[in-house]
Amino acid sequence: MITKKFILGSEEWCDLPQLKIPAVKAKIDTGAKTSSIHAVNINPFEQDGIPYISFDVYPIDNTSTCVKCVAPIKDKRLIKSSFGDKQLRYVISTTIKIEKRSWEIELTLSNRRSMGYKMLIGKEAISPEILIDPNSSLLFGDKTILKINKLYKKNTMRKTGLHIALLASNPALYSNRRIIEAGENRGHKMSFLNIKQCYMKLDNNLSEVHYRGGKILNDIDAIIPRIRPSQTFYGCSLVKHFETMNIFTVNKSDAIRNSRDKLYSLQCLQEQGIEVPVSGFANSPVETNDLIEMIGGSPLVIKLLQGAQGRGVVLAETKKAAESVINGFKVLKANLLVQEFIKEADGEDIRCFVLNGKVISSIKRSAAEGEFRANLHLGGKATKISITREARSIAIKACKALGLDVAGIDIINSSRGPLVLEVNSSPGLEGIEAISQKDIASMLIEYIEKSLKYKNKLKYV
Repeated sequence: MITKKFILGSEEWCDLPQLKIPAVKAKIDTGAKTSSIHAVNINPFEQDGIPYISFDVYPIDNTSTCVKCVAPIKDKRLIKSSFGDKQLRYVISTTIKIEKRSWEIELTLSNRRSMGYKMLIGKEAISPEILIDPNSSLLFGDKTILKINKLYKKNTMRKTGLHIALLASNPALYSNRRIIEAGENRGHKMSFLNIKQCYMKLDNNLSEVHYRGGKILNDIDAIIPRIRPSQTFYGCSLVKHFETMNIFTVNKSDAIRNSRDKLYSLQCLQEQGIEVPVSGFANSPVETNDLIEMIGGSPLVIKLLQGAQGRGVVLAETKKAAESVINGFKVLKANLLVQEFIKEADGEDIRCFVLNGKVISSIKRSAAEGEFRANLHLGGKATKISITREARSIAIKACKALGLDVAGIDIINSSRGPLVLEVNSSPGLEGIEAISQKDIASMLIEYIEKSLKYKNKLKYV
C-alpha cells in the first residue's frame, strides 16, 4: 500500500515479480488510460475451471531474451489503440514494483513491437500518492547490460536467432502482426521498419540505411518487404538498397516492380506462354472505341494499372458505360487496362499462395452479392479448395515469370481454361490462414532460415 508521495519520471525500470520479469523499461503516460505490455504467442486455457492466459514477453530491446508467462484472465476488453482502431485485448492483474514500492495494476496484452517501449503505464495504474515529473526520467537509475543479464540469468530462456526486419507501413495489420509474432516465436529478433521513416546513404565504401532520425540499420540479416502500391517507388528503392548491402530480401525489388504494373506483369506472363484474359491498353482517348471493340466489346473490366485489393477496378456492362469510364480516367491522366469480362467464372477466382516455388495453400474466393470482384476486403467469401495440377503449375510458372519467391496468384476459370488474373507480391495472410488453418507466417520465417542456412537453436542460461 502506498502511503507517501512517490515521484516517477517519464520512464522507469519496473519489476513484475508475479510474471518473473525482473526488469522492463516502461513509458509512464498519463495521457493513456490503460497499461499494457508487449506480449506474443497469446493462448487462453482453463485450469480447474479458472480461465488462464499464457504468453511470451521479450522485455529487453535489442536482445532475444524471452520470458514465458502465465496469469489468470481478469477480463477481455475493447481497447482503443494509439493508431485509433479498437482492439479486443486480454486483461490480467499483476504486481508492479518500482524501487521499493509495490502495488497492483491491470495490464492489457498487446502487440507493442513497433513502439518505443515494451510496457506502458497509464493513468489507471497511477494512484493519487504517485506524482509524475514528465521532465525527468529514470529517477531511480538506469540498468547496465551486466545488471540486466544477472537479473535474467534464472528462469529465462535466451534465444540466438536472426535479425529479420519487416518493411511495411502499418504494424497493426493482421499480416504484419502475424509475421512479427511468428519470427519471435522461432527465436528471432523482429523489427518493424516504417517505409516513410527509412532513408539511404549511397556510398561506394559503406552504404547504409538509417531509421527514425539516425539509427543505422547495420545488423539486419533479412528483409520482408510488404509495400503498399502508393509507396512502390520509394519502397522498392529501399529494398534495392538493402540488396546492395548484401542483405537477403524475400522478394527482390525488380520483381516487386514487375508485379505492381498490371500491364507489364501481363506482358511478362504472356511472354512465358501463360494464359491471361484478353487485355488492351491505349494512351489516347481518341482510340477508345477501337480499344473496346478490340477486346470483344462490353461487358468489360477496366483497371487502374497500380490498384490493389480490388480498388480501381470497374465493370462496364455496356459500351456507353465503358466509353464514359475510360474517357473519364483519361482526363485524369490515369493509366488503365481494359480487359475482357469472364462471365462464366460467376464471380469466383482461386488465390494460390506460392512460397519458394511451391503452392503451399489455396482458397476459392466468391464475390459478395451484387459484386463481381472476389476480393475478401470487399466482402467476398472464401472456402478451402484442392486445386488441379494444371492450376498449380500455372501459379508456380507465373511466380517465376516475374521473379517472385513469395506471391499470391489469382486464377480465374474460363471456357478456354484457367487464366492468371493478377499477381500480388504482398499477399495478405488473414483470409488464407483462417480458411486453410495453415501457419503461413511461420512457413515464411522457415523459408528465410533455409535461405540463410540457419539452424534454429535454443540455449538456456
